[in-house]
Amino acid sequence: MQLFPISFIAMHQSSPSVPTHPCWFIGLTLLSLILAFPAAAQQKKKKLAPPPEGAIAQRDIVYATHDGIELALDLYLPSAKAEDPLPVVIWVHGGGWKNGSKNNCKAAFLAPMGFAVASISYRLTDVAQWPGQINDCYAAVRWLRQNAEMYGLDPDRIGAFGSSAGGHLVALMGTRSAGEESVSSRVQAVCDWFGPADLLTMPPNVVREGWTYEQVSQSNGALLLGTPIPDAPDLAKDASALYQISSDDPPFLIMHGSEDPGVPLAQSIRFHSALKEAGVDAELYVVEGAGHGGPEFKSEEVESKVSEFFERTLKRR
Repeated sequence: MQLFPISFIAMHQSSPSVPTHPCWFIGLTLLSLILAFPAAAQQKKKKLAPPPEGAIAQRDIVYATHDGIELALDLYLPSAKAEDPLPVVIWVHGGGWKNGSKNNCKAAFLAPMGFAVASISYRLTDVAQWPGQINDCYAAVRWLRQNAEMYGLDPDRIGAFGSSAGGHLVALMGTRSAGEESVSSRVQAVCDWFGPADLLTMPPNVVREGWTYEQVSQSNGALLLGTPIPDAPDLAKDASALYQISSDDPPFLIMHGSEDPGVPLAQSIRFHSALKEAGVDAELYVVEGAGHGGPEFKSEEVESKVSEFFERTLKRR
């Protein structure tokens, strides 16, 4: 940031009448910084993507407070007033459980199609380990059910949609039991984009030639569980949807890039096969040529596949 215009500097060099005491420069510098703050804040605000055409957004709605940390969601709604309560799709962001933000909602395109989309924050691994992340997801579902009437939502039709680490969490929202609850956190449909389904077999968590125990102990999976994966197989299974499947799980749409270098396609193939074996309505859609996300997942074909899935599973006939 340039605090002094060039013309001002030239004037100061040619005119002895301008004050030259160091304190004067410090004061002017502080004033310039103060005046610059609103502009900087506006620039930061501009980075927040606007809702898609045909939708409005209500941002930073606090849905829970866990361990003193406020968790918020952004709610995207159709601009046109709906006659009936809206089915809900919860978006869970990726980022290796240690990065990412609710602000980058890849599911917002569903809002103009007659869905409410709730993009949620959750505790990252710098502040909480497993099961903090899935507990936050459960809390978001419960909050949406409890506040459905206020926002015109259908509490009986809630789906989950997420990518990468978010795909991992939504797969668990569809398979893992939350235990006894006064308000259910059960979802009615899940779209999992390239989420790891089995932490025990994810390459960064496996000691092998060229990959040491020390490296395994620093993996994102180890950060999630608070311990290296090989040292806690039971905990890793609790955090892996592959081991939580039951016949009453909701419908699944699993989407994975054929060239994914981060989460092997084999993770989704095994998960899909296990769901089908249990009798669950599940489809695996391989996005040819795609890596770990990328532009291929923003295509009209992929978005149509997602919208058709949620139309079928969440909307009343």
